[in-house]
Amino acid sequence: MNSPVLYAAADAVATITLNRPESLNAMSVDLVAGLREAVESAAADDAVRAVLITGNGRGFCSGADLAEASNRKAGETAGKALRERYNPLILGIRRMPKPVISAVNGVAAGAGMSLALSADIVLAARSATFLQAFARIGLVPDAGSTWLLDRYAGSMRARALAMLAERIPAEQAREYGLVWQVHDDEALMPAALELATRLAQMPTRALGLIKQTLDAAAGNSLVEQLEVEADAQVAAQQGEDFKEGVRAFLEKRQPKFTGR
Repeated sequence: MNSPVLYAAADAVATITLNRPESLNAMSVDLVAGLREAVESAAADDAVRAVLITGNGRGFCSGADLAEASNRKAGETAGKALRERYNPLILGIRRMPKPVISAVNGVAAGAGMSLALSADIVLAARSATFLQAFARIGLVPDAGSTWLLDRYAGSMRARALAMLAERIPAEQAREYGLVWQVHDDEALMPAALELATRLAQMPTRALGLIKQTLDAAAGNSLVEQLEVEADAQVAAQQGEDFKEGVRAFLEKRQPKFTGR
């Protein structure tokens, strides 16, 4: 239990838990490294077909560990830390060929909010809060926040959230399009596990292709995106899950997908 990140896999779901509750799971060097290792393990494990990320204790993630950052070794700039640690983590989640859920059980601030939003589906406890804390200490949102906020909440809300650095409750985050569902605190993890289990039983390869096509859309024209969709559809059609889906439809039964 002393590890900054806990990893458990069962029933085709990998649960990754940030485990520095005394600091509201602030992102130390070891925690970010542990998260990246856990994400890579989940991506490489064929038995895992859905991933759930949450926090231990009262917080999801309070952002970068500022106490540790203030003691950063000479020559290590914020840019170096982002390029070598944070950015590969966020990209690993976005590129994960499997669905990723974040269950935000408390505060998600700064890079912790970026981490939450990097998942494909975000669930939040009713008591959870979201905060783009960067401007409060004279910094710029990072770890993907500027891309994610603008995409999910829209340009006006993204600018206000980033510049005003106001804490918003879970229900408001849902209204802004940053959260899929809000649950009572005690119901969050059961709901998140139920959703992860449901996703793990779906056609994993197709879900991974859906992620790729949606992320590609941000920089594409309609003509370009239509080509991306066509290529993805060819790849999906070659999978075993497509064949099983068609068989199940014709036989009027529930499909049994294998993720291939």
